Amino acid sequence: MPGKVLFCATVDYHFKAFHLPYMKWFKEQGWEVHVAASGNMDLPYVDKKYNIPIQRSPFNPANFYAYKELKAIMDQNKYKIVHCHTPMGGVLARLAARRARKEGTKVIYTAHGFHFCKGAPLLNWMIYYPIEKGLARYTDCLITINEEDYNLAVNHRFKAKRIEHVHGVGVDTEKFQPLNEDKKHELRRSYGYEPDDFLMFFAAEFNKNKNQQLLLHAFSLLKDEVPNAKLLLAGKGPLLDDCRDLATRLGIENMVHFLGHRSDISSLLQICDLAVASSLREGLPVNIMEAMACGLPVVASDNRGHRELIKDKINGYVIPPANDRLFSARILELAQSNDMRKKMGIESVKHLKTYSLSHVHSELNKIYTHYISGDTHETKNQRNRAYI
Repeated sequence: MPGKVLFCATVDYHFKAFHLPYMKWFKEQGWEVHVAASGNMDLPYVDKKYNIPIQRSPFNPANFYAYKELKAIMDQNKYKIVHCHTPMGGVLARLAARRARKEGTKVIYTAHGFHFCKGAPLLNWMIYYPIEKGLARYTDCLITINEEDYNLAVNHRFKAKRIEHVHGVGVDTEKFQPLNEDKKHELRRSYGYEPDDFLMFFAAEFNKNKNQQLLLHAFSLLKDEVPNAKLLLAGKGPLLDDCRDLATRLGIENMVHFLGHRSDISSLLQICDLAVASSLREGLPVNIMEAMACGLPVVASDNRGHRELIKDKINGYVIPPANDRLFSARILELAQSNDMRKKMGIESVKHLKTYSLSHVHSELNKIYTHYISGDTHETKNQRNRAYI
């Protein structure tokens, strides 16, 4: 029988970016959909929205008031399912739902990339690992979006009742798909680029983790060998001006196009030849999945999210994060070989099918249906089975 479901995250635009298809699914099943997050954004498929002062920092005192509000909301609405996302959304929602769980509420938490992982700073392990492991006991289903996090949760015996692996949040492969050469060149001209330009693309916030400085240094090393190259960087952020200044100092300011926030990412990807990514840490990056769906090879820094998506020398290259010379050399290889780009692009599209919206939708539906049906008496093997 349909009931009420609560989606919780730190900020409301997280849901607009990643979870609207699943809210829509609940509405189609006759459920009442509520959202709790910081922000005043209007969201479709939502019956009731709560603006809760959740803050990213675990040490911000506003989170105490957010916890109290979440607890009151849960006590009032008697949700059948609470699905929480983001680190602080996950922490506060699971703490607030402890009494509700005793009355039958099922709590699902999606970890969009643990802050502790192979190669992460020791401080991350000291702060985030005990928090996530401790809160697992208040979790009916822990969903991980990459294999490394799934294996970590299982091998470190996180005490969630069920641990699952879902392939990200899903990419709309009808919107993100390759174009044939004629349409690509036509679209490219509409953006002011020539058919023989070599276009590289990266969409990300300009912050320390996204590390765009690596791309700028690598790009500067091949500016003379690939004079028709253009690096397209979409996004805003605190380090945007620093990156503009760096491009000027490196003498590539005319070859690097800072595009700002864009709503036409699919079209921009379709006109490009190569996707690049320089993040220090990723869970399972949507920007790379979208690029792959558009048939692009990818040159990216080495981290768990990139490793899961990019098979080295198959659909791109994975490069040590500080090695700008090797990064540049791999870009040059692809700039000089149209056949290699096409071959790797085909592999990107093939590999991305597992991460498509339809595939992920099916994986999540199995999990939701499991709790909707009330069949929650898992065996130990069922608890630790991933939908792969």
